[in-house]
Amino acid sequence: MDINLTKLTEKCQMTKNIANFALNKKLICLMDNKKLVETVAANLGRSSNDVNKLLEAFAGVLRARCSELDSVVVPGFGTFEPRKRNERVMVQPSTGRRMLVPPKVTLGFKVSNVLKTKLR
Repeated sequence: MDINLTKLTEKCQMTKNIANFALNKKLICLMDNKKLVETVAANLGRSSNDVNKLLEAFAGVLRARCSELDSVVVPGFGTFEPRKRNERVMVQPSTGRRMLVPPKVTLGFKVSNVLKTKLR
């Protein structure tokens, strides 16, 4: 298998350019944890420290429930659900070596219909 590095580099550069364009034109809005805490604190009229504790507690509940393979439903927002990924065989492209990927549990999110209709 021949890999054309110039074509690969061009594709990577095009992808980078598209992402930068989208970010600069505000087509993609990214919010980090600090901005999220500040925004929620301003909307609730609470301190950032209180909101940070609330978000940490929510993440702790998600971790605990999803580790037991239970779903967590937030009415009007969506459902966090653990998804089992089965064991599989992967082929490493550079060497052609076959590797066994162990099973794992990932966290999925399904948006509620209420939020979907509000976003449309």
